[in-house]
Amino acid sequence: QEQLVQSGGGSVQAGDSLTLSCTASGRSFSTYSVGWFRQRPSVDPEFVAAVGRNGVTTDYVDSVEGRFTISRDNAKNTVYLQMNSLRPEDTAVYYCATSLFGLMRRPEDYRYWGQGTQVTVSS
Repeated sequence: QEQLVQSGGGSVQAGDSLTLSCTASGRSFSTYSVGWFRQRPSVDPEFVAAVGRNGVTTDYVDSVEGRFTISRDNAKNTVYLQMNSLRPEDTAVYYCATSLFGLMRRPEDYRYWGQGTQVTVSS
């Protein structure tokens, strides 16, 4: 079983940057694809980005393409989400999650989830 622990997040101004981290405790981390989702109050989780097992293949939702970068370090069992040029509409709770499948965009395709971390962007 994988346990995912998230760090990073916080409150920033529009245009600032933040990096989120997601560290897994299990031994099978490199066999999973990893995705980031975000959720605003009363809204279903939204796919943000995903990275494949080898860290080469990635996928982004259009609204973050060119601003966010997902990467992973399998030696450290960690995935990162570098968020640049943040906007107020990026405000949400961000979650990382692992999937045995490829670069998936549906939450139901992910099995293990982090605890969530709040990102607040003010204008």
